[in-house]
Amino acid sequence: MVWLYNMKPVVAVIGRPNVGKSTFFNRVTHTRDALVEDFPGVTRDRIYGDAQWDDVAFTLVDTGGFTEAKDAFNPQIKYQIELALQDADAIVVMLDGKAGISPFDSEIIDMLRSVTKPVLFAVNKIDGAEQEDRLYEFYSIGVEELHPLSAEHGYGINDFLDRLVEALSEIIAGQVPVESEKNVKVAVVGRPNVGKSSLINKVLGEKRLLVSDIPGTTRDAVDSLYKVGDTQYRLIDTAGIRRKGKVQKKLEKFSVIKALKSLDRCDVALIVLDAHAGVTEQDVTIAGYAYERGCGCIFLLNKWDLVEKDSRTAKRYQEQVRMDSKFLQFAPVLTISALTGLRIPKIFKIVDEVGSQYSTRINTGTLNRIFEAAILKNEPSLHRGRRLKFYYATQVSTKPPTFVCFVNYPDAVHFSYKRYLINQVRAETGLDSTPLRLIFRQRKGRPKGAGKQKAEVRGTEDRGQRTEPQNSRKPKGRNTRGRKTKDRKQK
Repeated sequence: MVWLYNMKPVVAVIGRPNVGKSTFFNRVTHTRDALVEDFPGVTRDRIYGDAQWDDVAFTLVDTGGFTEAKDAFNPQIKYQIELALQDADAIVVMLDGKAGISPFDSEIIDMLRSVTKPVLFAVNKIDGAEQEDRLYEFYSIGVEELHPLSAEHGYGINDFLDRLVEALSEIIAGQVPVESEKNVKVAVVGRPNVGKSSLINKVLGEKRLLVSDIPGTTRDAVDSLYKVGDTQYRLIDTAGIRRKGKVQKKLEKFSVIKALKSLDRCDVALIVLDAHAGVTEQDVTIAGYAYERGCGCIFLLNKWDLVEKDSRTAKRYQEQVRMDSKFLQFAPVLTISALTGLRIPKIFKIVDEVGSQYSTRINTGTLNRIFEAAILKNEPSLHRGRRLKFYYATQVSTKPPTFVCFVNYPDAVHFSYKRYLINQVRAETGLDSTPLRLIFRQRKGRPKGAGKQKAEVRGTEDRGQRTEPQNSRKPKGRNTRGRKTKDRKQK
């Protein structure tokens, strides 16, 4: 049984654009979860990451840059910063030691004067002790304690984290350990502008993620927690994945890579399609990415409220999805609307079902009985005139359920027979909504003919005869039987 604290303290990092918030976030969390580029406005949503210092665990939140410049996303970015400040237990204000004071810094400090939570001021881009004289300028804005550091090179990070953990000590001391909950990781993937962020916002009941008609609004892979009963879902919003030929900007390439990495760490992938636009080739390609990584998959046909429908429309769409993505015949298909909330609660019932199958383990005895019955029902084809022999099978892992079957000629098993065996396992175990992996291997045993040679040796010994090594030869002229016969004749 695992015990955790009620909730780790949350530390929000705020500041104007391009002061190094994301670089600081990546260094403290020991990840590359936050995108970093040398121009402002890269981070838009709140990015959460787990961090630990001196055996004290806390959650760090990276936010978008605080500015009043004219930009379509600025009002939403400012709203996300305000939400981060409400949720945080402590606040880190990041200042730029190289560029100096900005009017936006003064505005941030004025906004925080009424805040009763611990607030720490870090002056970034101070690469050594010889540059600490840059701090004097920042005392003019009414800050008593400043912490010089370099998020890129690590200078002053340890001292700053010591001070941060000290500020969090009262919060940590008041926590009570509780039993950990079931945590299911769900990645939401799809083409740009199909409604991924809108779907998560609808589920959470708040404007957690930036939403816009402009493709590419989401850049990072953003995690959000959602709890139903005793199960906690980690919803991972990802950047839209376009065709490779259309991805040209470096930042978008990084966003796509992070979206694909989200598939590596999730249990179930929600593949969101635009039902109004129809199923496209890129939708199938994205589904293929999820299938290759062994994810549990669910197709969500979003914007169903915009589709002209009759009694057979839903069935036609489902058949179209299955026809275009034949490799995902097992994946459930659900029609939804992120705008109206149509069938949104049903998503998590299907996620639970797929997740349960995704983690299933079948005992070896049951598995071998299934394979034995399947082979008797439909024997495999001959290989160079010899019958394929399936010795035994066992499950080696879950997520997804993976089986290894030992065969005399693994490479000779036709893909259609492999598919037949997988379908038999599905039919007998009820695992009809999860990917299954079947691997054929050569059985490692005694060398060929070793058993026959031993049997021959044993047979000659049973008849009371002395056995000789196979390679032993009698020397010429030493025939004992012949010499004895000649001696008798002479006598």
